[in-house]
Amino acid sequence: MKPDFKNRIVKIALPAAFWLAVWQGAAAWVGQELLIPSPLAVLRQLGELAVTFSFWRSAGYSLLRIFCGALGGTFLGILSAVLTCCSRWADRVLSPALRIIRATPVASFIILLLLWFPTGRVPGIISGLMVLPVMWESVGAGIRNTPQELLEMSRAYHFGRRKTVRYVYIPAIRPHFASGVCNAIGLAWKSGVAAEVLCLPKASIGTQIYYSKIYLETPSLFAWTFVVIVLSLLLEKLVRRILGVKGGDTA
Repeated sequence: MKPDFKNRIVKIALPAAFWLAVWQGAAAWVGQELLIPSPLAVLRQLGELAVTFSFWRSAGYSLLRIFCGALGGTFLGILSAVLTCCSRWADRVLSPALRIIRATPVASFIILLLLWFPTGRVPGIISGLMVLPVMWESVGAGIRNTPQELLEMSRAYHFGRRKTVRYVYIPAIRPHFASGVCNAIGLAWKSGVAAEVLCLPKASIGTQIYYSKIYLETPSLFAWTFVVIVLSLLLEKLVRRILGVKGGDTA
């Protein structure tokens, strides 16, 4: 086994072992599974859930809803960035609304959207709304920070609009876009699951979390929360790999 690989295992295993020990100690000290179940009880509950069809259906539908919402928010964020950077009037009209979206608590949006849309659509819309201002700001920063010398060179060589976008703007925007997506995906996932907890759509992780709380099934609540955390980490890692962004990289 290579030394670097050993070091990586140690760096991951030691903190995990420490916090598992803290968790086990807290569960033993409280002595009531209703308040703090032991890691073993949660692991056992997770194993029971993982062999059921409803578990995979709930996880799959949650991923689908939130992914579609995040995709829509990403597209609208890019479009908004282009419009606000290219048109002063579009900037005056759109920028205040996007800043309001960024500043408004997600719970307020969830409650409002419940009045206007079916419960099954609200988590996806919420995910899109949370992604929209992040991508608008990231892509807009990439457009505004495009090196002026490259733009001057493109004009000197008589680049057309399409060629300028392809060879000047896109390379300048790419790192900002990648950073924005990496930041937005976790936000979309957390806000989408939070919306599911309040909306209770059929076949969703948020609904399972809510019912676990209502029926005082604390091990199940911990197990579903663990699923949310793991899926969030996997999604972020997958996005980083697709975009070629290493952990901790920023624009």
